[in-house]
Amino acid sequence: MTTTHATEITPAPPSAAPPADRRSGRARIQEAILPALVALLVAALVGDILILSFGQNPGAVYRLLIEGTWGNAYGFGQVLYKATTLTFTGLAVAVGLRAGLFNIGAESQLAAGGFCAAMVGLLLPAGLPALVTLPIYIVAAALGGGIVGGIPGALKAKFGAHEVITTIMLNFVVLALLNYLVSAHLKVPDTLHTAPIDGGALPRLSAYIPGFHGSAASMVIVLAIIAVIATWWYLFRTRRGFELRATGLQPLAAEYGGVNVGNVWWRALALSGALAGIGGLNFVLGYKYYYEDAFASGAGFLGIAVAIVGRNNPIGVALASLAFATISQGGLAVNAMVPKQMVDVLEAVVIIAVAASVPEVRRLLRGKGAR
Repeated sequence: MTTTHATEITPAPPSAAPPADRRSGRARIQEAILPALVALLVAALVGDILILSFGQNPGAVYRLLIEGTWGNAYGFGQVLYKATTLTFTGLAVAVGLRAGLFNIGAESQLAAGGFCAAMVGLLLPAGLPALVTLPIYIVAAALGGGIVGGIPGALKAKFGAHEVITTIMLNFVVLALLNYLVSAHLKVPDTLHTAPIDGGALPRLSAYIPGFHGSAASMVIVLAIIAVIATWWYLFRTRRGFELRATGLQPLAAEYGGVNVGNVWWRALALSGALAGIGGLNFVLGYKYYYEDAFASGAGFLGIAVAIVGRNNPIGVALASLAFATISQGGLAVNAMVPKQMVDVLEAVVIIAVAASVPEVRRLLRGKGAR
């Protein structure tokens, strides 16, 4: 007779798994935060050297920079205005990068969105309240930017055309076309902008916060916050977002898993363009109340830096947009002491430092975990 003996299995201590999970969570947080801190420290060091080279006191310059931005209501309002536009262009680039696509066309997508919104504003009857017209403006801006972004996406999906080439070439085509339409047919005499929008413009923040008087910050910032939340939800809580991220990580594996990679590319660039297009409302609907040629100059390309520093995470993009807006506005505040071009150097240093520190931080943290 064969006797079967039960094998005693000693369970692992209940506390064994949670510490490993906690360490993993801490490591992820460190990997997200440390590169940005390293980049800021490197930028501060380089800034100190540059300031000293101009014969100025770094402490006095940084103090003036803070006082001219976060230290007074007008400067803070200007930071919020610039950060609003950069949030939209940063989100546009980040969505593309999540799908493995480098969208360099946010400049023209931003301009196209603002132009379409301005055209709708000229057609709408005067006196309509913003609550009625705002959805129409958002759809028009998203459609204008989405078409400009969707064209490279369709070319990528259908013919394999590289999105870097098509988006950067469309910048020239779209911006030149808009310049022609405004200068030849739509401009107010002796200007380079269209007639003002009669109804539906969003109020500036100065209407609610008197200290912001004179600054360009407007209620479009609420749209930027909603866009950040909605983009995060789409990327990390929906099936479409999962397919987009999977395609960006490994398109062949995603396709093997049943994902239509071509459709994902097209949708990603169309969504990317739509986000940038809605950013055009910050100028057209919240600041000048008309479309002006070249209003988007630089904001689309700076959105690339915002997305990179924000690690392509919508929350990180919002924080990075505030940082770059502070540096940009601060350059005007310290211009009396050091050249404004120094700010451009610091922005470049931050980008390079983030790009260099991310793999180094990961290597150090993983080495520490191995020990």
